[in-house]
Amino acid sequence: MSSMQGLRGSSVALVSALVAPLLVCLALVPFRDGFPDFESALVLMAVLVAVAAQGYRVAGLIAAVSATVWLDFFLISPWGSLSVASSNDRWTLLLMLGTSVVVSELAARGRSQRRRALRAHGRLELLHDAGMAIGTTLDAERTAQKLTEVAVPRFADFVTVDLAVSVLHGGEPEAAQEEDRTEVRRVAMAGIHEHHPLHPVGALDGFSFAVPQANGFSHGRAQLESDLPASTAWPPLVPDDAAGVLDYGMRSLIVVPLRGRGALLGTVTFWRTRHTEPFTQADVSDAEELAAKTAVAVDNARRYTRERNTALTLQRSLLPQWLPEQTAVDVASRYLPAGPQTAGVGGDWYDVIPLSGCRVALVVGDVVGHGINASATMGRLRTAVRTLADVDLPPDELITHLDDLVMHVTDDQQEGRAEGDAAAAGELGATCLYAVYDPVARSCTMASAGHPLPFVLTPDGKVEQVQGFVGPPLGFGGLPFESLEFRPPTGSVLALYSNGLVQSRERDLDEGLAALRHTLAVPVASLEAACDTVMHTLVTHHMDDDITLLLARTRALTADRVAVWEIPADPAMVVRARKLAVEQLDAWGLWESAFVTELLVSELVTNAIRHGEPPVELRLIRDSALICEVSDASSTAPHLRRARDFDEGGRGLLLVAQLSQKWGTRHAAVGKTIWCEQKLPAE
Repeated sequence: MSSMQGLRGSSVALVSALVAPLLVCLALVPFRDGFPDFESALVLMAVLVAVAAQGYRVAGLIAAVSATVWLDFFLISPWGSLSVASSNDRWTLLLMLGTSVVVSELAARGRSQRRRALRAHGRLELLHDAGMAIGTTLDAERTAQKLTEVAVPRFADFVTVDLAVSVLHGGEPEAAQEEDRTEVRRVAMAGIHEHHPLHPVGALDGFSFAVPQANGFSHGRAQLESDLPASTAWPPLVPDDAAGVLDYGMRSLIVVPLRGRGALLGTVTFWRTRHTEPFTQADVSDAEELAAKTAVAVDNARRYTRERNTALTLQRSLLPQWLPEQTAVDVASRYLPAGPQTAGVGGDWYDVIPLSGCRVALVVGDVVGHGINASATMGRLRTAVRTLADVDLPPDELITHLDDLVMHVTDDQQEGRAEGDAAAAGELGATCLYAVYDPVARSCTMASAGHPLPFVLTPDGKVEQVQGFVGPPLGFGGLPFESLEFRPPTGSVLALYSNGLVQSRERDLDEGLAALRHTLAVPVASLEAACDTVMHTLVTHHMDDDITLLLARTRALTADRVAVWEIPADPAMVVRARKLAVEQLDAWGLWESAFVTELLVSELVTNAIRHGEPPVELRLIRDSALICEVSDASSTAPHLRRARDFDEGGRGLLLVAQLSQKWGTRHAAVGKTIWCEQKLPAE
């Protein structure tokens, strides 16, 4: 580019040197009778200085000769005569030449200094712009693309960047050995001719090439080739077709390794065509500086990718890998981690927990903050919720116990912080919604600790948000939580979500809730399609927080699959209870389970009459398993114990545990229920 500008400038100066003195003399011819000779000489001297001031020495000399000839020929009497033998003409020529030499030399030196100053300024501006552009992202491929955008066309005509595949995946780069081959992928390229497919210098696909060892390349030094057609040393440096590169018109290149902490991350290749000045040794330092900035940014992106993958792996391992099979609800879920600007991992979680009596618990929670600490806290809370759900606590009591746990964890971490352990100071603000749906009673009971209440989409297409008490976030302590109960129509869809879905920098909470309500009302073919519709409509490209969505369509157990009897509190009625159970199993065609069920009913009803309080209720449920439940008004929970050899009692629950697949106790506002499950006989 600069050579073409210099050639055009010298051509203009030569034309000016030849033509300008002649034109000025011709313009003064009409006035030469009254125009003194010394004034004419001064005018020509001014023209000479103007031409010589362009800084081209040859043009200045030509202008001096031209001015002398035309001055003597047109403006000095006798006109039209020029004699080299004349001393005056010789002195005029010498003065003109001397002036031209002095002015041209001064102008040439000034132009050279100005060119060097502009080159230095351009170099500093290039490196400044590179520093501002490269490293602004934690994506390795985007970092490489930033380099190409800065370098073309200010430094090179074409730039290609190849990164090791392990680096792109966040892995540790391996130190290059002499015989090693590093698998790389071309991740960025740019050229001055954007319409050209750029095939001769590679494509954006994967390939492998040997790590070059010549001239210290593998140790971080750049390789310069100023004349590609005349050299045979450069083809091993680039994973491109050498003949194709030359056919495309490439003239020179600089190949610089991208190295981070002693390992090869990839390479960057700067190309210039035959239409541009070839690279020189002075350009190598600029290329190395650009590559060094890029290598640091790529290594940072690699380490970020590794940490983010680790955090996401941890978080996904804490989230449910699959949703359990149960008959209470049909479920579909979506989870999206936060964007890169927030480390890409947070504390949102969801869960679906089967409970006794065909019931199911639906859980959505959100830990404030992002990163490993938030994920670890989320794991604690999710484990605690599952443990408390196994105890079968009501929603408000479960949330209360969870609140106590968060308070204890906060105290532990505050102690760690006081001892100087900065890593122990996690982010513990959290919210949680715990809902239990009972397909037999067709009711839903839930409690919230600072978490937004769900929406309910009824079968007729209406969408309303559940209204009720929302308690404080977890960890405040000392504040009550309340359960709210409602009866959604069978086939209704419960939509549980986290704040990240409805609140972002583009919209406030009210706008997000309105958008979610409108989107849920859109008719879709399935719950999976509903999840896709919600995510596509509400999720933006600027995700500040994790996004969790859990949809559950309610089912109901029909009356022919549930049998309920109230048993009078009389030991003689145990026989009646066994008979009722056996008759119901015969009606269901489960006569193979009659013997075991009769024993279970006998033990459970006997315990309820002896140790509980009336009323006593027996319930059989035929679902994926055969469930037997006995309820009474006493809140005293039974305990499994080992009876001694001569004890007359104490073996009832042990017998229940041995005969059933699983058993347990759950408490209600008044009384308790002992339940057990058996596998259904194979059909």
